Amino acid sequence: MSHSSGAPQHWARIQESGSVAGMRIMVWIRRHLGRLPFRVMLAPVILYYYLGRALPRRASRRYLERIWPLHAGSPPRWRLWLGLKHFMAFGQSLMDKVDAWSGMPLEVRVTQEDRRCLDQAIRSGRGGLMLVSHIGNLEICSAMSDTRDDFHVTQLMHTRNSRKFNQLLDRSTARRGPEIIEVTEITPATAMALAARINAGGFVVIAADRVPINDGGRVRHIDFLGAPAPFPEGPFWLAALLRCPIYTMSCLREGRAHRIEFQPFDDTTRLRRADREAWREDAMQRYVTWLTDQCRRYPLQWFNFFPFWQIDDRHAR
Repeated sequence: MSHSSGAPQHWARIQESGSVAGMRIMVWIRRHLGRLPFRVMLAPVILYYYLGRALPRRASRRYLERIWPLHAGSPPRWRLWLGLKHFMAFGQSLMDKVDAWSGMPLEVRVTQEDRRCLDQAIRSGRGGLMLVSHIGNLEICSAMSDTRDDFHVTQLMHTRNSRKFNQLLDRSTARRGPEIIEVTEITPATAMALAARINAGGFVVIAADRVPINDGGRVRHIDFLGAPAPFPEGPFWLAALLRCPIYTMSCLREGRAHRIEFQPFDDTTRLRRADREAWREDAMQRYVTWLTDQCRRYPLQWFNFFPFWQIDDRHAR
């Protein structure tokens, strides 16, 4: 999605300003000093970031104003405190990522239905595409794949930030992370590489709630929490092209435990070429409905700290 020179920065460029050195220090503290020192250090770091970064703070506030009535039945009170809790939840997710890749025991809950769906998907040998979002902590799902020889996951990433963090975890924990394919746009060559992995029984994970930085403007504006927001067509174009089973997956924190949700979404194996456009439109709307429900149930775990809605873009300029 392109903007004029007066437009706000793309989310990927905004997030590239994060300090890898700072993350390395926090990972070292968690690994070598333990949970309590990490939490003690995390609080001032998050407070500094919250007070010093106006754009993420404003984006968080506007998101919480939209989602809180759906979650709690009324507009948010104590907005500053709620925003700080949103940032702290993001910081907590950092510790969870380190724990997951360090092999530390984590309490993970999976309902019988979700476990049955996951086991059936793996045993089928057909592989598939997993649609995810930036809610919760997917690294725990990826770490889970490292404990199962029959669950092979490839993550499709659109920015260098995730690669930096995963490389940091690899060096700090001496564990093999998930296979990551970094792309700036989804091309036919990308689709061919991913099709090979799915045909071998693997699963491809792709987030469908952020627009790639060089995706040629292929977005669809869909009503999300009361206002139009841009969602990328690329993941759904890819899903139609790969002709495979499609699932949704998320990992949400509940107290000290994590809840993994895995459900069938669709299957494009027999989707006709003439029906692809209509299917994409319907599938994108169903995905936004799923994302809305995820945010309604776990509002502080959707980590998008940049202007997301069109009206927020105009304000950011």
